[in-house]
Amino acid sequence: MNTCDLCDHHDARVRVLDLPLRDFGGRIGFAGIVSTIKAYEDNSLVREAVAEAGAGRVLVIDGGGSSRRAMLGDQLAAQAAANGWAGVIVFGAIRDSAAIGAMALGVKALGTCPRKTDKHGQGLRDVALAFGAVSIRPGDWVCADEDGVVFADEALA
Repeated sequence: MNTCDLCDHHDARVRVLDLPLRDFGGRIGFAGIVSTIKAYEDNSLVREAVAEAGAGRVLVIDGGGSSRRAMLGDQLAAQAAANGWAGVIVFGAIRDSAAIGAMALGVKALGTCPRKTDKHGQGLRDVALAFGAVSIRPGDWVCADEDGVVFADEALA
């Protein structure tokens, strides 16, 4: 089901992300169980997460909306795709957008930045997030496509 149909059929049960995210991945539509990271200009935990089996999950990264450092690049995106992640949503920037566009991975972000992050091992995994006028918890379900991103407490059809 696409995000428009989800809103039509389950409007009271979905939370619509209010951000102008752009599509960067080779897969525009994707859905899955949410895993979260909260980190500002440090993608150490992103590297850790994408090294794990994704099992169709979607990694949601709260990068504080920063456009100064890229939280995801082609190497981490390739690892996410190889390990079975359905997608990555970044409240912040990515880099290597042309390479990521050729991958079978959904990637949405605010924009791009060629500068990589610092690596200090900072941030939090599997914590509640709040950005784009929605709350996002680990274990929530997310569906994303060309029309937007919607979150729900459980998978919807």
